[in-house]
Amino acid sequence: MSRIVVIGGGIAGIASAGLLARDGHQVTLVEQAEGLGGRAGSWRSEGFLFDTGPSWMLMREPYEHAFRMLGSSLEDELELVRLDPAYRVLYEGEAEALEVSGDLVTTLARFEAIEPGAGERLRAYLGSATETAELATSGLLSNRFDSPRAFAGLGLARRLPRLTRLLLESLELRIARSFRDRRLRQALGYPAVFLGTEPKSAPSMYHLMSHFDLVEGVWYPQGGFTAVVDALARLARVAGVEVRTGTRVERILVDDGAARGVELAGGERIAADLVVSAADAHATDTRLLAHVPGIAERARRRWAKRVAGPSAVLVMLGVEGELPQLAHHTLLFTRDWEEGFRRIFGPLGARASRGVTDPASLYVSRTSATDPSVAPAGHEALFVLVPVPPDLRLGGGGLDGRGSPPVEEIADRAIAQIASWAGIDDLADRVVTRRTIGPADFARDFDSWRGTALGPAHTLRQSAFLRGSTRHSGVRDLLLAGATTVPGIGVPMCLISAELVVKHVRGDRSSGPLQPLGGERVEAAP
Repeated sequence: MSRIVVIGGGIAGIASAGLLARDGHQVTLVEQAEGLGGRAGSWRSEGFLFDTGPSWMLMREPYEHAFRMLGSSLEDELELVRLDPAYRVLYEGEAEALEVSGDLVTTLARFEAIEPGAGERLRAYLGSATETAELATSGLLSNRFDSPRAFAGLGLARRLPRLTRLLLESLELRIARSFRDRRLRQALGYPAVFLGTEPKSAPSMYHLMSHFDLVEGVWYPQGGFTAVVDALARLARVAGVEVRTGTRVERILVDDGAARGVELAGGERIAADLVVSAADAHATDTRLLAHVPGIAERARRRWAKRVAGPSAVLVMLGVEGELPQLAHHTLLFTRDWEEGFRRIFGPLGARASRGVTDPASLYVSRTSATDPSVAPAGHEALFVLVPVPPDLRLGGGGLDGRGSPPVEEIADRAIAQIASWAGIDDLADRVVTRRTIGPADFARDFDSWRGTALGPAHTLRQSAFLRGSTRHSGVRDLLLAGATTVPGIGVPMCLISAELVVKHVRGDRSSGPLQPLGGERVEAAP
């Protein structure tokens, strides 16, 4: 049994702590905020409950696997609803929306109605996406990739021509080979933003995302992602994790090149045989290890070459009256969304040249369409996400319009755009509670590199084994977890990241998912 300190109480940190404790270690989880969840946070106001981070649930298997390894099951811990429609897409200048059904046959017919022949081409596209998803989930995502043996058993030799094309061809070009209509290309290309990049920069390997949302379906945990956080935290505590919130780690203690604990604000030290940092990897290098000669300097040079994912302006709105014009998930796409990507992902420049387009491509979650617990009777809870450049000069958000002027202006324009495109003329007048979050908030609350909302973008050089390693390159007995390391962005990836931590501690070099850990089955949550 080892003494292990886990830094950061987001999804990856909670899961890492719980899995390590269940595997027999003495684990302390340290979180600087007063509550757990990290980016997967929540906000309550005036009887409303809002997710302040992830709100789109795809890829059930990593959730199911994580709960199995923690001694429970997804069904015992969460009440899941498969959404139908999965989501609705509103297009600039188009009177008719595209409604993506929870039923694939219906979605195929809707593609066909927009572009003759697109239904069969979508079926073939999804066949390729499913095959790629199976390759990823069977070995690529759960692989340590830190020795030649990591590639054994993946059958890469026979798959090399296909893999080469999937990695070198962009997602944008892969979609364009099958579909001509702009609306269909946008509907298939938007997952790139969830990966922190744009369709022309994402490898076409990521067309596997269409398997998850069109074939496996989009799900919603009743109570929002708060329910996911609460379930993971409960199981971690049952496993024996000591959870300390409201406790900031100032530095990682390093002795003779190895991590040997942490020092907290105020000077208290927690000794450990191994440290897991589920904090932002840039902050780990430049703040938590700033006292270690050479680490911060090398890290700054390395991070200067990396591509940041977008930041975001988040808007939580409690609205009086019902909003049937919006689905649970609604996407709004501009006609020239390439200009929006240029503003977000282009070279650094003046704020005016890198600001958000008006109108902007954005996302709206109306969780109250599915979950009556998140809003008072006769009201709706809306979560709006507007992708913006990772630019701290945009500032932070606030309550009732009191955030920085650039953030509040973006929020005001988004509300007006939703009202116009969805036909809700009085939307702004019906808002009874409002909160915004901006890039400066991500930097302050999560030590987020450049204020990004997601982490390093999933470009070719920042994907799969090129993204980094769970093992820190400069300090022994220091492991990394979360969206800023492998395998990447998103709640499922963070859960797999926790699994990779356990593999490193065990010395397990297998390429597939871990088998369930030892210990008794945990009684289901009441």
